[in-house]
Amino acid sequence: MSSHVDRARELRHDPDRHYNCAQGVLVPFAAEAGLNEELAYKIGESFGGGMRSGRVCGALTGTLMAMGLLDLSSPESTQAAIKEFSERHEGCTDCRDLLRLAAEHGIERHENCDGLVYEGVETVEKLLAERA
Repeated sequence: MSSHVDRARELRHDPDRHYNCAQGVLVPFAAEAGLNEELAYKIGESFGGGMRSGRVCGALTGTLMAMGLLDLSSPESTQAAIKEFSERHEGCTDCRDLLRLAAEHGIERHENCDGLVYEGVETVEKLLAERA
């Protein structure tokens, strides 16, 4: 397991502070992006829960934010990340639809969202490795 995924796990299970899905992906990459974790936390604050409205998944938006901050974002890489995410989740990218799918498959909300966060972190790590 990677240090970024390990950090995301720590954040998602922090008993003292809630890290939404966007923050769960973004914060582990904060230092590499030249941010402190508190600033990354604040940047991702309104993106959890599909921008607090069930829209685009916070893990996906956190992934795209991390890609941009780490200079991994091009039109092609962005579209590829969105396509890959959608294909893994029955064509869904919206939080409300992903939660519905999880419920249909008997997956608890927190477990589902944790999995999406870890996928996002792994996507960013893969792009970092390809650039190296």
